[in-house]
Amino acid sequence: MKIKLLMAGLLGLVSATAFAQKGELNTAKEEYEKYSGLRGQAAMATMANKSLSTAKESIDKASVNEKTATMPLTFAVKGSVYSALAVLDTVPTTSLPLFTTADEALKKAKELDTKGENKKMIDEAYLNLAQYQLTKGVKEYSGGKYDQAYKAFDYYRTVLPEDTNAIYYTGLAAANSKNYPAAISNYTKLLTTKYSKNQTTYLDLSSLYLASKDTANALKTVSDGVAKYPSDTELRKREIEISLQTGKEKEVTDKIQAALANDPKNKTLYYYAGLTYSQTGDGYASQIKAAKDPAAKAKLQASKAEAYGKAGEMYKKALEIDPNYFEANLNLGYIILSPAIDLYNAANKLPANKQKEYDAAVAKAKAQFDLAKPYLVKAAELQPKSLDALQNLRTYYQGVRDDANAAKIKAQIDALPANQ
Repeated sequence: MKIKLLMAGLLGLVSATAFAQKGELNTAKEEYEKYSGLRGQAAMATMANKSLSTAKESIDKASVNEKTATMPLTFAVKGSVYSALAVLDTVPTTSLPLFTTADEALKKAKELDTKGENKKMIDEAYLNLAQYQLTKGVKEYSGGKYDQAYKAFDYYRTVLPEDTNAIYYTGLAAANSKNYPAAISNYTKLLTTKYSKNQTTYLDLSSLYLASKDTANALKTVSDGVAKYPSDTELRKREIEISLQTGKEKEVTDKIQAALANDPKNKTLYYYAGLTYSQTGDGYASQIKAAKDPAAKAKLQASKAEAYGKAGEMYKKALEIDPNYFEANLNLGYIILSPAIDLYNAANKLPANKQKEYDAAVAKAKAQFDLAKPYLVKAAELQPKSLDALQNLRTYYQGVRDDANAAKIKAQIDALPANQ
């Protein structure tokens, strides 16, 4: 009888001990749930923090007891408690160990929780860790530590893979750290979402492909952007630029002309056509500077004049539809101004004993300058704070030797904001 009573007492003691340890786990869970319900309420901050502190004490005990140490719930609660502590701790040296402990606990919790009984708690704890890494990444990015910011944002993104901010921040940090494959991957993913700034994303992604020397995908990306956002000027410009760089001038010209055939009253399409020819002319201008052979230089001059001539026709058609089209006025004025500058510079290179030839050359340059004047003046009137418009107009006044107006425009330029 005594032996039976003794055994009963021992069994009761073991049961009570096991219950006590499970009680620590239950206490940790209950106190964390109290904290979770109270946090965010300023009036309850003290009570919330006390519950979190109690939850930590209890989960630390449950984590080292052989009866509860390997339970999925123990790891889930530990991950939850430590993730909350990491978010609250603003000192990196002390918060990072808390984050690491939480991350390791949650990995183990996911591994052991085969039935998904603790999924909600695990997922919510991971949101804490995502918030921690987001805050950390923002600080690192602001400090120019782009590699570290990328890693932080990428963790945030793995927790919330469809969150557009998470994808964008990760791609942005990767781009700034010159991790182009990761940046391209994230920006490409962003285009599959309903991100509100995807017009800019197409442009950014094309830039990343160009930085990676992948002009084929750069052109494809920007062309896809133009197809989706046909009125976006920057996308259209980029498409034209890359097309010209890759020798696809005809393709982009044909594309714009086909669009014009379907929409002949579209001033923007005429502007884009003019821009294509303008940039072709600019390309010839760069080659002229490098050319040594007079015959080759003359041929390039003719090609430049032809391209600018075609550009002028397109800009004028745009202005027929809308005389107040700023960009068309600006660019038309520029392409008429360009040959006037060439004539003016050539005149000034004539020797002093060729006064007659000089006078004739200056008169010819002035006539060309005067052709540009209406468009240059109009552009400056439409946007009086445009640096490009003012500089072009000042060049005109300098070319016709109107020093008073040139000085007046110079004063307007000097009055513009320094960061313009």
